[in-house]
Amino acid sequence: MKAAVFVGVSLDGQIARADGGLDWLPHDTTEDHGFHAFMATIDALVMGRKTYDVVREFEGAWAYGKTPVYVLSHRDLEPAPSGAIVERISGTPAEVAAALDKKGIRRVYVDGGATIQQFLVAGLVDQVIVTWVPVLIGEGIPLFGATSRDIPLRHVATRTFPSGLVQSEYAVD
Repeated sequence: MKAAVFVGVSLDGQIARADGGLDWLPHDTTEDHGFHAFMATIDALVMGRKTYDVVREFEGAWAYGKTPVYVLSHRDLEPAPSGAIVERISGTPAEVAAALDKKGIRRVYVDGGATIQQFLVAGLVDQVIVTWVPVLIGEGIPLFGATSRDIPLRHVATRTFPSGLVQSEYAVD
């Protein structure tokens, strides 16, 4: 099983406010940033508990459709939004990958700061797509924290959008 990251980041490197808030992300849904095309390559999502608690409160339709979502947590989860397929899972990234592999899941979308960092360090991420949002939010949750080793990335492509967003795609070597 391999994992991919698709994440929006403030220009100062934050993926969320300190309280998990994402109100600074653009709300213009007319500009295609490739999310739906990316999701078409994904068998399931793995996200941290804090990320789940934030995204389950979003207004409108569940962003992940019928794609199964596995939430890393040792505690019971709040009820999933209507129509969502959500399951609690726990373990190290390698244990989670093995469990999902047994279910026939080959490619996952990893979301949430700590979860992304853990899967990167475990060597399970093969693609990173970062969309830089032209805003400085100051304090928040950083995308990348300290790692125990260098994680080489190879640039694949960079796209710009009329809204000012800049998206860079990397392969993890």
